[in-house]
Amino acid sequence: MNSTVSEPQISAGDFTHAFRHHPAGVAIITADAGDGPVAMTVSSVASVAIDPPTLVFSASGRSSSTPTIRRAETVVVHLLASDQVELAKLGARSGVERFGDDVEWGRLPTGEPYYPRANAWLRGRVIERLDVHGSTLVVVEAIEAKPRAETPERSPHPLVYHDRKWFVLNEHAALPRTVVPFYAVYGRGD
Repeated sequence: MNSTVSEPQISAGDFTHAFRHHPAGVAIITADAGDGPVAMTVSSVASVAIDPPTLVFSASGRSSSTPTIRRAETVVVHLLASDQVELAKLGARSGVERFGDDVEWGRLPTGEPYYPRANAWLRGRVIERLDVHGSTLVVVEAIEAKPRAETPERSPHPLVYHDRKWFVLNEHAALPRTVVPFYAVYGRGD
């Protein structure tokens, strides 16, 4: 017997609300498909595999940078620290010059645009694109990283985006190694 079960649907508002309360690291993606550099701020970068080093991010269909990122063979993924919040805001705003004279940027020897002061960057080859409801999921195999010699000895505090605000993740945010379960303090409510 075949039965059709109707799956409940959540509203776009409920979905957005859930992710608004999910903190995420912040990155900027840069690319140039031959018609000029583009940049976009994203909070969707994730590591996928170590061998070969592979990562993924999503590019919103509403961003003016997405068409170029969809055509680019390579991208640079910049992982940002809290002292780079202005760079993150630059990549998030629409209608602004992201590669003007007042912005510190350059080109790698291979031609990709990049921001040299980013906490870390990974240059990668796009190996897969998947269109998902107007956005694009981009899979990238990392082929070069910012040299460790150019990275500060003590890692700066990461930049985090949560509930439409920028946050610093520092040692004060760390939980103790041993955390007492909530129910041990307040009971199980039985």
